[in-house]
Amino acid sequence: MTTTGKIALGVGIASSALLAAWLLTGTRKEKTKVLVTKGAQSLKGSLKTAKKTTATVDEVAYYV
Repeated sequence: MTTTGKIALGVGIASSALLAAWLLTGTRKEKTKVLVTKGAQSLKGSLKTAKKTTATVDEVAYYV
């Protein structure tokens, strides 16, 4: 990995940490928790439906 890549990775991690710290302080903390919870529930629901559709496709087998 080049020096430029290492610097870019470090800046990205540092900015993500600062954003997380800012979102989890003060009145934004409750709003952030609600937003993350809604997103997790939505993702969990979409993953459950995706598993069901792929399972039915895998169960069908055609033999010649």
